[in-house]
Amino acid sequence: MSSERLSFKKTGYFSSLICDYLEEKSELKPFYHDFPNLENFKSQIKEKSLSFDEPSRAVLVDRLKQQYKAIDTSGLTRQNIDALKQENTFTITTGHQLNLFTGPLYFLYKIVSTINLSKALKETYPSYNFVPVYWMATEDHDFDEINYFNFKGKKVQWNRASQGAVGELSLEGLEAVFNLYSKELGVSENANYLRDLFRSAYLNHTNLADATRYLANILFKAYGLVIIDANDAGLKKRFVPFIEEELLYQKSYNSVLETNKDLSKAYGIQVNPREINLFYLKENLRERILFEDDIFKVNNTNISWSKSEILKHLHEAPERFSPNVIMRPLYQEVILPNLCYIGGGGELAYWFQLKQFFNTVNVPFPVLLLRNSVLIKTKQQADKLKRLNISNEDIFLKRDAFINRKVREISNINIDFSPQREHLEAQFKALFKLAEQTDKSFLGAVKAQEAKQLKGLGNLEQRLLKAQKKTLADQVSRMTELQEQLFPGQSLQERHTNFSELYLEYGEQLIPNLIKNLDPLNSEFLILTL
Repeated sequence: MSSERLSFKKTGYFSSLICDYLEEKSELKPFYHDFPNLENFKSQIKEKSLSFDEPSRAVLVDRLKQQYKAIDTSGLTRQNIDALKQENTFTITTGHQLNLFTGPLYFLYKIVSTINLSKALKETYPSYNFVPVYWMATEDHDFDEINYFNFKGKKVQWNRASQGAVGELSLEGLEAVFNLYSKELGVSENANYLRDLFRSAYLNHTNLADATRYLANILFKAYGLVIIDANDAGLKKRFVPFIEEELLYQKSYNSVLETNKDLSKAYGIQVNPREINLFYLKENLRERILFEDDIFKVNNTNISWSKSEILKHLHEAPERFSPNVIMRPLYQEVILPNLCYIGGGGELAYWFQLKQFFNTVNVPFPVLLLRNSVLIKTKQQADKLKRLNISNEDIFLKRDAFINRKVREISNINIDFSPQREHLEAQFKALFKLAEQTDKSFLGAVKAQEAKQLKGLGNLEQRLLKAQKKTLADQVSRMTELQEQLFPGQSLQERHTNFSELYLEYGEQLIPNLIKNLDPLNSEFLILTL
């Protein structure tokens, strides 16, 4: 096994916002609290200690124990749940949708990052406990985003009608999915393990939340992972004061709008707030709550309340109120003694929009950490890359740029017209000077001629490059096939490939190898050869 690293900026797959954050650019400082390094967790621990009380811990532990009643979990996970009663225990949290059979690989990387940061903090601050938490996005309703996974170039998809929160979905139709997937797996020992894992998760449970909890627990219980389903009446009772403020005063809307004005001066905006950032939740329904003409309404329904009626309903049935993408982070930080949220670039982008809102409602803002990103190569693939003289920077290039660079490198003729382009520009510089001294009306004609000749030179370069690609077709084919294996669909492997494809190859050593190699505080893209 070997590992190499590449800066996130050099991969070309990460936004300027994320790259600037990793470089701690000063212009981003107003949008987050403490930068993720071990020293900064000292003040984060102190701040969270002052805001998270004993009753909150008691409710959290009680609800977790209820959720784990039917789960055969490890002693370490049970120990971590019990530790949450203690005032010196804090959480490190990641969240993810309930993707079928974990979805793409970065599900694993998020959780491994969370486990490893908890370990690193325990070594640095031994008088405290740090619990890795996976927050299941059971209240999401975007079924089309989670109903499939990719396996060996095929899409394994669960087709069914879906309404309301996905966590409550029955598992109807997954037996047919299992039968199709099972045929693709083969007959190896690792294939049999995956077959049993899918069957146990999805054919032996009643809803998607239970199936996902079972699956994540099997994969990570040895590391003490605690899995939380926040779609829970007992937990939502702790959030009632914030829901009430949201209904009455729309604090999130005003705060996030103000932040967006400042953030959008240099970066794109990930999400836009609504006047009320809450959904109404019941069986087969998750719809936005609106306030119109002094009446609270549920969008696309006949459900409505006066102000006093909705507040009464909130206190009687808090489980009916569901936070959207703006309010969910606040809900998390209210019900968990959390220090850090670990997420992907898109997630961190919307967290940056929330700092002022957290200040407004007087809740500590967590440390934000970009999850580990990984490209996994087999030994055979690594050897081929070496023979073809393809570097890590090469392999991350977009397809056309990758082919063009490698063709130029291996070609026996020089297909780089930069010297000719520079010579042409120098000639026209002299012509511009001549026109300036004689008749300025010719400047436009000179400019047009320059553009025409530069374009012609560029076209000639591309035609020669195209011809050389044909000459080197076999080598180009081998290189592009290798890149396609590592970047399926011209996407990052971690955003496309399901863990089961790698499990077939590496078996039970896959997750321990990730645990061993992923350093959550190393802000570089990891390239592993297993």
